[in-house]
Amino acid sequence: MRVSGVTVRKRLAIVLFVGFIVFLIIDTRLGYVQLLTGDTLTEKAKDLWSRNIPFEPERGKILDRNDVALATNKSAPTVLVMPRQVENPAVTAEKLAKVLGASKEKVYEQITKASSSVYLRPEGRKISHAKANEVRNLNLKGVYIAEDSKRYYPFGSYLSHVLGFAGVDNQGLTGLELYYDKELKGQKGSVKLYSDAKGKKMPNIADDYTAPVDGLDLRLTIDSRVQTIMERELDNAQTAYNPDGMIAIATNPKNGEILGMSSRPGFDPTDFKNVKPEVYNRNLPIWSVYEPGSTFKIITLAAALEEKKVDLLKDQFYDDGAAEVGGARLRCWKKGGHGQQSFLEVVQNSCNPGFVELGERLGKEKLFKYIKEFGFGQKTGIDLQGEAKGILFSLERVGPVEQATTAFGQGVAVTPIQQVAAVSAAVNGGTLYEPYIAKEWVDPTTGKVVSSHKPVAKRKVISEETSKQVRFALESVVAQGSGKGAFVEGYRVGGKTGTAQKAQNGKYLKNNHIVSFIGVAPADNPEIVVYVAVDNPKGTIQFGGVVAAPIVGKMIEDSLRVMDVKPRKGQIEKELTWLDTPMIKVPNVVGMSKKELQEQLLNLKLDVSGEGDKVVKQSPAAGTKVKEGETVRIYMGK
Repeated sequence: MRVSGVTVRKRLAIVLFVGFIVFLIIDTRLGYVQLLTGDTLTEKAKDLWSRNIPFEPERGKILDRNDVALATNKSAPTVLVMPRQVENPAVTAEKLAKVLGASKEKVYEQITKASSSVYLRPEGRKISHAKANEVRNLNLKGVYIAEDSKRYYPFGSYLSHVLGFAGVDNQGLTGLELYYDKELKGQKGSVKLYSDAKGKKMPNIADDYTAPVDGLDLRLTIDSRVQTIMERELDNAQTAYNPDGMIAIATNPKNGEILGMSSRPGFDPTDFKNVKPEVYNRNLPIWSVYEPGSTFKIITLAAALEEKKVDLLKDQFYDDGAAEVGGARLRCWKKGGHGQQSFLEVVQNSCNPGFVELGERLGKEKLFKYIKEFGFGQKTGIDLQGEAKGILFSLERVGPVEQATTAFGQGVAVTPIQQVAAVSAAVNGGTLYEPYIAKEWVDPTTGKVVSSHKPVAKRKVISEETSKQVRFALESVVAQGSGKGAFVEGYRVGGKTGTAQKAQNGKYLKNNHIVSFIGVAPADNPEIVVYVAVDNPKGTIQFGGVVAAPIVGKMIEDSLRVMDVKPRKGQIEKELTWLDTPMIKVPNVVGMSKKELQEQLLNLKLDVSGEGDKVVKQSPAAGTKVKEGETVRIYMGK
């Protein structure tokens, strides 16, 4: 059958049109792939060819408030293997195992994994530079040395519970290292190497390098000078008393900054793998919960003063040795009691029956209101892991006996950091601050402060006038009461002793106490609060005034000096005991003759040097107080 020309032309037109549409679709697709998605597809192809060598960021340093490095980093190379590039796994495994001191079978298993890259664990992680050079000199295909670092704590066990430690992958595991891990760890970088399906490096494609972003440096509120003093005194106490444990905290009462914190037993963060978890996981100043004993009386005193339930100088109290409450006989620590006292003497003598009286005057509602206002029974909010809340009686379960024992620090359980925060509020004018230890975040490259932690004032608990009375009472405790061991000549130190029985299985242990002291200085304008608790000291009378007060006194004295706090006038004179050596004020002897000199310094030793008939110089200077029998150096001249 013959087809007409018109039909042929129509068919050709249709074929041409269909062909045009097909080629248009193909060209559009090619254009789309080439122009719009070409870069994306190229990157995906590169990803298939690429092998990453990770570059670890520098973990942020932890510094004290004066930029002394407390936690930093040391270079520690790591062996990285790209299994597809290894030409002879058996030989490679044997050579690496010999250099690294590892099992050949274990190395072989790792380098033959179906993975783009493998760290040799554990023998190849964070090795020495000498060992890294040995690996490089083997010239093994597919074996690389990756730049890495490990955490370094230059002061060993110093501040260990606060700092915590980081693991093999530079991840924070405890302490500040864990609490602020996100800010400290930074972001990883890498080098991309391009290789074909057989793992051979592709020569015509340049390597891609993404720089790591280092972590921020953390500047603390800690003053390493104060911390060093605390660590030294705890070491001395460890030698003297061999206690079951010890706790020390120093803080700035005006803003909540922690100046020092330590506990025993301690540990070296570098060697944490050989330390029992119950040691490094328990930061005792914030974790430990126990009956505070008489240091808690500061809270009862502040509440009674604020509510005008007592006048320290005018009100009198007779202590016959015990208080009868709800059928229970609550004894004073002094057998037979203290007799007639003012309430200032009740505080000085740490008289339990006197504080039972203050508790009764307040009533349970008022007493427990102030206890909670001072922050007990709740976390302080300090920026450290593992803080405990403590234990308080429920108000509905508080009877006369519970009210009485709470008033002098028994039957409640608190943490050391709660006590420090509460006493700081009692002496700083009445404001409760949230304690904190992270002061600032610093850019490691520029040194500029990225962000700062501002003091957080939670609430006003007592008035400035009440706080002033509390400070006066605490200073009198140190000068004339049970806290004489903390007295520092020239500095106005206040404080309170504590001797708490330890309970086990619902019963109090015999001859096993936590003895404590909390000190404040200068008493007229506090710059530092120091708390020390010693758990079951051996070979001594277990009283806070005997064991803990002298430790705190020495810590405060040396800390005030390094903080450049000058001695102040107005110090209450110390009431001497038979154990104390009297203090003598050195007279001005410059210009005196030798004969006059002997008449002036009868109770002091003389060390005379120089020629001449007149004193031209003396040391110590006139007006300085020294112990009776000490040596005064005299220089004679014309």
